[in-house]
Amino acid sequence: MKVEERRAGIIKTLTLAKKPVSASSLAEEYGVSRQIIVKDIATLRESGFAVTSYARGYLLEKESKYERVFKLIHSDEETEEELNIIVDLGGVIKDVFVYHKFYNKLSARMDIKSRLDIKKFMDDITSGKSSLLKNVTSGYHYHTVCANNDITLNLIQIKLKERGFLAPLQEYEPTELGIE
Repeated sequence: MKVEERRAGIIKTLTLAKKPVSASSLAEEYGVSRQIIVKDIATLRESGFAVTSYARGYLLEKESKYERVFKLIHSDEETEEELNIIVDLGGVIKDVFVYHKFYNKLSARMDIKSRLDIKKFMDDITSGKSSLLKNVTSGYHYHTVCANNDITLNLIQIKLKERGFLAPLQEYEPTELGIE
């Protein structure tokens, strides 16, 4: 069996699973070592699959039907507060992107679900390992936020607006995003 076939099989197995699937059982199913499965899972994550590790194995996170794009602006010092508002109200920050007049759309996957994820992200920023994409466009940026329902997204929008973090669209930005 080829690597691509095995990884496609792993995705299928995890998609159909009702409970976490262990690396050992995947290794047995595909006739490889547990270490190969762990490496496959890491590669699948890098490819954009939302595979979550649990004490008893792996699950593929189901995509939320509820998603909204928010255009935001704030200082570097307010970044952590912005992210905390979203996750504290039940949102998941799927990505960050900017629209630049010359470079068009620049984006980065985030998958921030918790304050622990935010701490790791902020540690990377503070250490210089990473930098804030928003600074390419003078602080303006977008987040795609997922949630379990529309009410949660509305609450997030209200709180971001209260804090003054929501920003208006510019003339060169696409309007099909559904941003007010």
